[in-house]
Amino acid sequence: MTTRSFQFSLDEFYHVYNRGVEKRIIFLDETDYMRFVELLYVVNTLVSIDMREIRKSHEYIYEWDRGESLVDIGAYCLMPNHFHILLTPRQENGVSTFMNKLCTGYSMYFNRRYNRKGALFEGKFKAKWCDSDEYLKYLYSYIHLNPVKLFQSDWKEQGIQDEDKAYQYASSYKYSSLADYTGASREENKIINNSSFPEYFKNHNDIKAELMEWLKYE
Repeated sequence: MTTRSFQFSLDEFYHVYNRGVEKRIIFLDETDYMRFVELLYVVNTLVSIDMREIRKSHEYIYEWDRGESLVDIGAYCLMPNHFHILLTPRQENGVSTFMNKLCTGYSMYFNRRYNRKGALFEGKFKAKWCDSDEYLKYLYSYIHLNPVKLFQSDWKEQGIQDEDKAYQYASSYKYSSLADYTGASREENKIINNSSFPEYFKNHNDIKAELMEWLKYE
């Protein structure tokens, strides 16, 4: 069992992540991706939830009033075999409760859909404390540029071949929060609550400039 070198504290920021057991693919199609994205919104609540009941009573999942949230999410990205989330707790034990509900809920869905048993994720979720403003700001680029690996797998080793196309690919990637920072109007906007985070990016041009700089730097 992994022992953390820190305790989750209110008003602090954390990068949480995990991957499939034995590095297996955990999102096999769009339905899987969208289920996890929906869970980011639905399980972020103090109350117990039943996805079937929510779907029966609401045409759109994001119309459901979940009440107080466990965490505020500043950024996220789903990749074929892992995920990244940047968050800050709003409740005592908010991070652990949220992550347990998220990973358990998705594992149950995945195992039921694919008729499998056993652990889906590689142990308990991993977490890094954002111990500096520089690291916190960097995570917005790190998390949101993850999909560039799908556009050009060797970009960090060989350098990006087309920065504009790489940024366009990342900003149009449906399973990350970058679109919520570039002005896209979509239901998933409700997952993000960046009011608890520093205002690094006043508009979409600011975050584009930051990410383009990292594309050149890497």
